[in-house]
Amino acid sequence: MAAQNSVLTQIARPYASALFDLAESENQLASVETSLSDVSRLIGESADFARFLRSPVITGEAKAQALDALLAKATTNGLVANFLRLVAKNGRLFALDAIIAGFRELAAKARGEVTADVTSAAPLNGDQVKALAATLKAKIGKTVTLNQFVDPSLIGGLQVKVGSQLIDSSLKTKLAAMKIAMKEVG
Repeated sequence: MAAQNSVLTQIARPYASALFDLAESENQLASVETSLSDVSRLIGESADFARFLRSPVITGEAKAQALDALLAKATTNGLVANFLRLVAKNGRLFALDAIIAGFRELAAKARGEVTADVTSAAPLNGDQVKALAATLKAKIGKTVTLNQFVDPSLIGGLQVKVGSQLIDSSLKTKLAAMKIAMKEVG
């Protein structure tokens, strides 16, 4: 898995960097980031669409035609639409998630922000997100953008990853630690 992520990162980085440079030069960073978030949300909400993008069986040309049909009906930033067509033409749609993540990192860095991945057992409400962001900002000293994930196996609590640091207060981890401690005693 780590090797696959490394390859995806190597493929995604130049695309994300090129899109960032172009969006910055055109003064469209916010608009491009919003459009990419919409695409990312679509990938996350539709398992079929995600499989379509990653499928090696479907040709790049077929993916490009389907993407053109989607873009014709969607109201997306023109720069993002052209970028998506280019990625499809180059047969790199399988790396689209990694490209979007790379772009978000570059945009956050340009704004002086840090990104944190937050995994919870249930979706966080608005007040919880604000409180967590404020707490992290106080600890780190920078504005924190939260990428939220839900993993019901955590049972409760949170896992927060900022850079290489992981803060794990999940019940799953605490129960696993108790299980290990009980095995040592008995």
